[in-house]
Amino acid sequence: MKKTFLFFFLLITTIGFSQNWKTNFEDAKVQAAAENKNIVLVFSGSDWCGPCIKLDKNIWQSDAFKKESAKKWVLVRADFPKKKANQLSDELTTSNKNLAEKYNKEGNFPLVVVVDSNGKVIGKTGYANVEPEDYITILHGLEKK
Repeated sequence: MKKTFLFFFLLITTIGFSQNWKTNFEDAKVQAAAENKNIVLVFSGSDWCGPCIKLDKNIWQSDAFKKESAKKWVLVRADFPKKKANQLSDELTTSNKNLAEKYNKEGNFPLVVVVDSNGKVIGKTGYANVEPEDYITILHGLEKK
């Protein structure tokens, strides 16, 4: 009985802290408008960019970020993998390239862009070797400018 309870507790906790990274920016804008949230748009090279991988491991996967993002932001990932095994669909690749043309003309990786529900840029940042709580503060700081 204790094992069953523990299993369900862990399952519910995991589901509660799971992130819902979107890949469709238009859907994210609709959700952001409905929930009165901003969008955190992340440009990443998930299989080749060292700072992108560190940002994912140290910040995006942290419990602190998962908890805060569930309350405050709609998350969108525009990934640009290079390894053949990680290639995205043609449709998603095109969508990500279109987002990059609008929001990441410089081609910076990683690039984190905070936008409002209309797609207007509020602020930009990149990788920072800080604790998750400090990175959350950085993102909130962008929203206050």
